[in-house]
Amino acid sequence: MAIVDWDVHHGNGTQSLFWEDPSVLTISLHQDNSYPVGSGTPAENGAGAGAGANINVPLPAGAGQGAYQAALRAVVVPALERFEPELVLVASGLDAGGMDQLGRQSLHSDAFRSLTAILLDAAGRLCEGRLAMTHEGGYEPLSTPFLGLAIVETLAGERTAVQDPWLPALAELPEQRLLDHHAAAVDAAAQLVERIPLPTSDRGAAAV
Repeated sequence: MAIVDWDVHHGNGTQSLFWEDPSVLTISLHQDNSYPVGSGTPAENGAGAGAGANINVPLPAGAGQGAYQAALRAVVVPALERFEPELVLVASGLDAGGMDQLGRQSLHSDAFRSLTAILLDAAGRLCEGRLAMTHEGGYEPLSTPFLGLAIVETLAGERTAVQDPWLPALAELPEQRLLDHHAAAVDAAAQLVERIPLPTSDRGAAAV
């Protein structure tokens, strides 16, 4: 399986659990050096039999839709294509939302809608649509529900009449574009894709 974690904080617990396990690909998109401090660098790439099966994409503070879309398209989707998982699990933290107090990223509801669509497409092509998403962080009570609704609507292929009141202001931020320092972080992580272990018939027998 593959675990894609887009919580604003580094997925250090998941990384630790599967650090030497080549049967689970772990990918964390997070705000660079937010929490835990000093954790989640591209150099943390797995060890032993799991060498290469952990990828970190630390995105600069302020990153918005353009940076996260680029990270999915240049890192996450190619990684999934190489690894060929039977299931994609998303640790779907919503604290990268632009109104959240515990992060400094700029995502809005349409951003989460587009990220979900990218992973839906990848799962449809690679593992018969087996995509599971579980809510993690998201601590701003007024805006977070609109982010979660956007994800659920995308998964269901439906669009309700609910309008996100925070979307217009967040969508106008210049950080929604893919800026040069965002692209540099994505490019550095993309170099790790070729290190991912290729599928083998006995990969599922690895010890956790």
